[in-house]
Amino acid sequence: MYDVPLDDVIKRYPVLTACRTNIEAAVTIMIQSFQNGGKLLLCGNGGSAADAEHWSGELLKGFCSRRVLTENEKETLSPKLVDKLQGGLPAIPLNGFLSLSSAFANDVDPELVYAQLVWSLGNDKDVLVGISTSGNAKNILSAFEVAKAKGLMTVALTGECGGKLSQSGWCDICIKVPQTKTYLVQELHLPVYHAICLLLEQHFFNQ
Repeated sequence: MYDVPLDDVIKRYPVLTACRTNIEAAVTIMIQSFQNGGKLLLCGNGGSAADAEHWSGELLKGFCSRRVLTENEKETLSPKLVDKLQGGLPAIPLNGFLSLSSAFANDVDPELVYAQLVWSLGNDKDVLVGISTSGNAKNILSAFEVAKAKGLMTVALTGECGGKLSQSGWCDICIKVPQTKTYLVQELHLPVYHAICLLLEQHFFNQ
């Protein structure tokens, strides 16, 4: 199932060879989640917040294909919508909740904004993805603790050390790209989540 897309990304980024097993494992639990009516919750800080937004954008619409609607879906829509809407997978970047985030940070605790969102939005069908170049982001650690309390599966993208996320007991899968400097870790996170998006698109839309 995974050979062609992962072979391609590893050919272009040979340093990701060591990440292959965990990428495959992450895709497997995401497929199971979507099949069961779940969603992807994504969080990160700084450039990793931008990656969370980018990742969700590749899932909510066509990535490498137009994701043409099924015949059953087409029957419920007008011709104009049928021609333009694309299949999507539910993926929510948690850094996008400006009103909630600013209010909770001011009134309660800025470190727990993501945790509050996971508590409010997450359920045991979902997967939480935390992107942290060091693996030590306190707000993501708190979100992972809440996720496990609510029965979510969790995936972390980190640098090669994995940090506290990989050691916490709250992380089911940790994809540790083999770099330590922040910008170099970020450069490798991009092909990882693009590969994941491509694999999900191929599975669900067969295009």
